[in-house]
Amino acid sequence: MAVGVVSVRIRLGEEVDRAVVTARPVVCLETSVIGQGLPHPDNVECIERMAGAIRGAGALPAWVAVVGGEVVVGLSEAELDPFTEPGRADKVARRDLPAACVRGGLGATTVSATIWAAARAGIAVSATGGIGGVHRGSHPDVSADLVELSRTPGLLVCSGPKSIVDPLLTAERLEELGVSLLGYGVDRLPFFLARESTVLLEHRVDTPADAAAALEAAIALDTRSTLLLCNPIDVALAMDPVEVEAAARRSEDRAEREGIRGRDLTPFLLTCLGEETGGRSLEANLALLEANAGLAGDVAVAFATGARSG
Repeated sequence: MAVGVVSVRIRLGEEVDRAVVTARPVVCLETSVIGQGLPHPDNVECIERMAGAIRGAGALPAWVAVVGGEVVVGLSEAELDPFTEPGRADKVARRDLPAACVRGGLGATTVSATIWAAARAGIAVSATGGIGGVHRGSHPDVSADLVELSRTPGLLVCSGPKSIVDPLLTAERLEELGVSLLGYGVDRLPFFLARESTVLLEHRVDTPADAAAALEAAIALDTRSTLLLCNPIDVALAMDPVEVEAAARRSEDRAEREGIRGRDLTPFLLTCLGEETGGRSLEANLALLEANAGLAGDVAVAFATGARSG
């Protein structure tokens, strides 16, 4: 099999391939946040800030996407650039990967597709902003992220569930699925734009080394699920939980009126949330994405150091 090829349909970028071979720390990143989650040119700024934070920690960023019929782990700059163009790439969850590869176009991976690809490439640490979850309502939409987190080993740094979902229902579903939630320096579940929700966490770590040790234990125990390392947004940028919930409910009402469902719901709600908060949610989102990437880099370095010393 050719260098950099994990399987016929999974390819490692050149820099990532060298890093995996030499056991250099790598952090995988979803491209849906670039292709659908953020408007242009903020998505370009996001790429620079997240990649810079990971490299600053001593690790290598690996953007994941479907390109030309392959799942690529570690896009080059030239491959990543088209994903910043509005409407250029399809949103691809793990379930969509076969069809996306057959189409042969551009597929921006969500959390579920990204952690799936990371695991197959032998990369243990990933980062995102907020995970999907269980939406409010009598017939709630449930993100595909949750099931994939329950069956894919690794560690994902996030700021808890996105503020457009129900944090309690999401935490309960994750518990049911056997996914471990680790608060990073906090005892309550972070809630994306809000620093915390009302959900108490059973487990907490306070350093990247502690998080890396938990990951190493999970792998040794073969738990086969993702550890969610929940990193709260910076105090200076955190929004009031009541204000965020009110804005989210107004956004949900608008989605209901316009008949927005399925894969289009999350990007629609995030756009509405930005409008409802006068752009403050966008600024906060960029900041927490950068912070989560930096923490993921720190954890990846600590994990690689532990693996070498062990």
